[in-house]
Amino acid sequence: MIAKFLPSLTFVAALGAGVVGGVFFAFSNFVMPALARLPAAGGIAAMNSINITVITPTFMTALFGTGLICLVLIAGAILGWGQPGSFWLLAGALIYLVGNPIVTMVFNVPLNDALAAVDPASSDGAAAWAGYLSSWVMWNHVRAVTAIVALGCFMMARQ
Repeated sequence: MIAKFLPSLTFVAALGAGVVGGVFFAFSNFVMPALARLPAAGGIAAMNSINITVITPTFMTALFGTGLICLVLIAGAILGWGQPGSFWLLAGALIYLVGNPIVTMVFNVPLNDALAAVDPASSDGAAAWAGYLSSWVMWNHVRAVTAIVALGCFMMARQ
């Protein structure tokens, strides 16, 4: 029964991975470099504002809804292992799931929470900002790359 829905779910997962990958690609390539050019207090204030406004139903659905679809795709790929594209389906779903929802919750969210707790105008704030830029951006690169790779895997699975 699940096999009947796999093509549609794969298409939706590809769209979700593409949207999420695009957002994280933008952050890695120009949003964070622009914020890094600001004085620490301004960069912290801007990033804290972004971290609040990103929590929308639309973005959370793209990020975590795609993750939920990936759980179904993993089951479908395993149950239909002999079917064409099952390897690509499993690879894309695992890569997305680990590289996006899990990395976000384990690495990026705690870094966001720590940044929100510092006084932006203090020397501790400036030090926290420098560390944040290094760590957060590195994990964001992971998210961008894994979402884009997952998109490619989903495309291969549908051929």
